[in-house]
Amino acid sequence: MTSDPNSLSARELARRIKSREIRATTVIRQMLDRVARVNPAINAIVQDCADDAMQEAELLDARIEAGDDVGPLAGVPVTIKVISDQAGYATTNGTTLAADLIATQDSPFLRNMRSKGAIVIGRTNTPAFSYRWFTSNKVHGTTLNPHNPSLTPGGSSGGAGAATSAGLGHIGHGTDIAGSVRYPAYACGIQGLRPTHGRIPMFNQTGGDRPIGAQLMAVSGPLARRVDDLRLGLEGMAGYSPDDPWSVPMPLRGPDFAKRVALVTHPGGIETDPRILADLERAAEIFRAAGWTVETPEIPEIREAVDLQIDLWLSDDHEAKLKAARAEDDPGAIALLEHYADRAAAIDKDTFSKLFLRRSALIRDWRAFLEDYPVVLMPVSAELPFRKDEDLEGPATLTRLWTAQLPQIAIPLLGLPAISICSGVENNIPSGVQLVAAPWREDICLTAGEVLEQGFGLPQMTM
Repeated sequence: MTSDPNSLSARELARRIKSREIRATTVIRQMLDRVARVNPAINAIVQDCADDAMQEAELLDARIEAGDDVGPLAGVPVTIKVISDQAGYATTNGTTLAADLIATQDSPFLRNMRSKGAIVIGRTNTPAFSYRWFTSNKVHGTTLNPHNPSLTPGGSSGGAGAATSAGLGHIGHGTDIAGSVRYPAYACGIQGLRPTHGRIPMFNQTGGDRPIGAQLMAVSGPLARRVDDLRLGLEGMAGYSPDDPWSVPMPLRGPDFAKRVALVTHPGGIETDPRILADLERAAEIFRAAGWTVETPEIPEIREAVDLQIDLWLSDDHEAKLKAARAEDDPGAIALLEHYADRAAAIDKDTFSKLFLRRSALIRDWRAFLEDYPVVLMPVSAELPFRKDEDLEGPATLTRLWTAQLPQIAIPLLGLPAISICSGVENNIPSGVQLVAAPWREDICLTAGEVLEQGFGLPQMTM
């Protein structure tokens, strides 16, 4: 067997560990050695789990020797975002305010992963309060993009994106409320899946459901260098849990679907970058060559979904969020919250009620559309990955960035799964496209994503 676990898919790695072709302790030791060599340059993993990881690997090897069924993720190295509970570690959410908030038990999705054999090698960085598409904070520092340190690694799961891109774990855990899985995958040149809300249980004992923002349809999801690793990560994380009031025991695979794609190059009228437009056209040709039908229909309203999503977020105690950001003294969080302060103050009870009525109408329209077009092909963002800390350059820039992220922000409001697929890296700048499907049809996202992965080629591990 090759000496580098990263040369194998997560599924193949687990198979070889279970068949005793290689020991889990060997894999985890090699991965931890790589973390020690590579991570200091990018600061993606910010909480060390090495001792626990080796103990878990030793126990896993012993169970395999005893003939136990150790699960489909046996020995697969994974990372967990610091927004989520892991027993014995601080759920910091990137803040000094929570630096000592030690979890007493694992979040349900992590219990699921560990029950199937996954081993956590480290916990990854996020911006303060997980608010930004940029990843820096006062408690853990700044995470750099492995492809290009002048670019953001994305956010809020920027640590997960950077770690996975650099070969620090096969599967990274992230959370996505406005692109926080899809955008780091895009910015770091890998693949990322935002599942349907309720698919992956997320409750945090240390902070209840407040860090998750359930009313905004935030979800956990996997990042990986292969689409099949995303599939395995989804299988590992998913499952009903009574701890999460939104958890739903839905099957991971649905019925057959028409191989029909709606190509949308300028959703909501965004000014899509020429390179991204070229990527979308390449993706359309890949689908056609694989026997799929690609059309360019008018899609339902999407820009209003962004406005509704922003207003729902602002209605969730914006004043308290701003107070906490100022107490944390985090410039990114403060800039964002102050940017929307007047808008937040204008939201009253009548406005709040109307938000939910309009959301329901848009969801109905999109579900009907996806009956005819099971896959929507659109940009991840209107722009190539942003410059590092570009959101600190003033209100005009912040407005432009939020406009560019329309394809990120709208999808959670609509309750849809989506996948970000890397189209390649040119001049050290990654790019990619996004695929959207109907609720609970992550299987469609993954199937279509593999078609594009075969055409674009597997993302290359950095560093």
